Order: sequence, then structure tokens, then C-alpha cells
Amino acid sequence: MEKHNYVGKTKEEAIQQAKEELQEVEENLFIKEVEVTKGGLFKSKKVEIEVVEKREVVKEIKDYLIKLLKKMGYTVNIEIKNKEEVPKYIIFSDNDALLIGKNGKNLKALSLIVSQYLNTELGQNYKFVIDVNEYKEKREQSLERLAKKVAREVAQTKVAVKLDSMNSYERRIIHNILTDHKKVYTESEGEEPNRCVVIKPKED
Repeated sequence: MEKHNYVGKTKEEAIQQAKEELQEVEENLFIKEVEVTKGGLFKSKKVEIEVVEKREVVKEIKDYLIKLLKKMGYTVNIEIKNKEEVPKYIIFSDNDALLIGKNGKNLKALSLIVSQYLNTELGQNYKFVIDVNEYKEKREQSLERLAKKVAREVAQTKVAVKLDSMNSYERRIIHNILTDHKKVYTESEGEEPNRCVVIKPKED
């Protein structure tokens, strides 16, 4: 990941230099203040910034993932979608099930490692999505079908149903799907890692 350093009397001046040299708008740059030299009697104040272009970050995530997974013994291909907005990295490996882990546990850990790496490099958070062979998309569709099916049962029987334990991301999907339902509502119950969603009937 190529980093560029600029120095100005103010941070704004340094950013302006970066924009002119890289021919980029500020929204497409990651800017990290690395040093401020205070002015004295014979010295003027200086601000140094470190700049990384967003397209460099998009590419860096892919390179970092390939390197990381190779060390872990995986052979992978990675496809990038939505480069302009939130980039989504779809991994195709020789062992998808192991890479995903139970309830997506290993996939979540992988995302966390990449987030921490980027945070260190950029000095700020960067939004991206990592998926394995469209697992998340398939899982979301599966949860949507489950939520609607159970909601129908609860609406008919007026008996609450407790779903299997899920992580916070999956629970949020269930809550969002049923948030405007006329006959049922949802609540999360229990402690992590056994916290689950309960679908309950609304009173008439």
C-alpha cells in the first residue's frame, strides 16, 4: 500500500498539496496526521500528513487476505464487488466450510484481523465486507425464510417461539425482517454466546 507524505504550515495546506499532486478529491483519500512541529522564534509551525488513496486500500485488503490465508494453508481466489461504495471481498477456497467456521465464527475473526490491520495502517476505520462463496448472502436468505415461517406460526397459534442461538449480526437480521410485522414482535433473550431471538405474538 503506497503512502504519500506532505508537509504544510497547516493541515489544510498539506491536504491541498496531496489533492493537487494525486489529482484526487479529499473523499477518496485517507489522511493521517503524523507530526506537528510547533513554531518558535525562528521556526514556523509545520504539519505532516500521511495520505493513502482509497483505491490503494481496496487493493491492499485483497493482497493482505491472500497473504494471510496462504500462511494459514488455504489456496484462494478473491473477487471484489462494489469497489466504489463498500467493497465486498468474496473468497473462493479449497475448504470453504473450515474458513467459515461454525455459525460464521472463523469468517468473523478473519474480518476482525483485517479491520485491526487497516486501523493500524490508516489510523481510522474502513468499511468493507468479507464473504466466503456468498455464505453471508445465502445465510441472510435462509434467516429471512425462517423468520417469516416462524412469524406465521406464532401469529396463528399465539404461542411464542424461541429460535436457536445466533450472533448479533444474525439476530439483527431477524429483528429487521419482522420489525413492521402486524401480528408478532421480536426480543433477544439470554447471555452471549447463547443469546437468541424470541418471536412473540402481539396482543389483539
